[in-house]
Amino acid sequence: MDLQLKDRVYLLTGATRGLGRATAEALVADGARVVISGRHEESVQAALGALGDAARGVVADNADPETPTRLIAAAHDAWGRVDGVLISVGGPPAGLITEMTDEQWTAAFGSVFLGAVRLAREVGAVLGDGGSIAFVLSSTVRQPILDLAISNGLRPGLAMAAKTLADELGPRGIRVNGLLPGRLATERVESLDAAHEDPEAARAAASAQIPLRRYGLPEEFGRVAAFVLSPASSYLSGVMLPVDGGLLRSL
Repeated sequence: MDLQLKDRVYLLTGATRGLGRATAEALVADGARVVISGRHEESVQAALGALGDAARGVVADNADPETPTRLIAAAHDAWGRVDGVLISVGGPPAGLITEMTDEQWTAAFGSVFLGAVRLAREVGAVLGDGGSIAFVLSSTVRQPILDLAISNGLRPGLAMAAKTLADELGPRGIRVNGLLPGRLATERVESLDAAHEDPEAARAAASAQIPLRRYGLPEEFGRVAAFVLSPASSYLSGVMLPVDGGLLRSL
């Protein structure tokens, strides 16, 4: 399938590794150009070295109110256009509700929720007909995970904000969707497994809950995300799409 990505330009936050990086690779492989962001200069430069001339990088934090302006400017300076954005942030601290402090909740809200909404709002303002916004959310949108209390609290609200934005931007021909990764083999998930007394047993137990009986690969997510962002999915909007090997049992 031709995703019609040639010369299109996408912004991707948190894209120096993991799911964002895999999506950037999929987009570039199909002819798109990307502006990636990450919080550390070293990781941004490493990602740019792998992505080549079709990529530009910005050291930025989603919680910073100036980040949307800087990303948009980088795309316009390099290629004169923006066609969409993948909004991805690192997972908030793990832990139970009874363990998390007000400060942890407030910090996570600034990056995971408010930072994502701000990016979508500001990028949405400059997108034209055919523009696409995709949020990287989590299976916790539909099903809580015991020791990810902050994610359980913030992700469902962000999913509803995304669906609301789909209503608001739809008349301008702009699509808004969410992606719900399940257990994928990223550094984040590896760290969650490592927090258990027996990481291998934790991974085996988690895999047993997935119908495909394995963790997904970042590139498997990246290909789905590239399709959702692309013009090939031109009638897909307001959707919360699980990428989880069948983990979620809800419809």
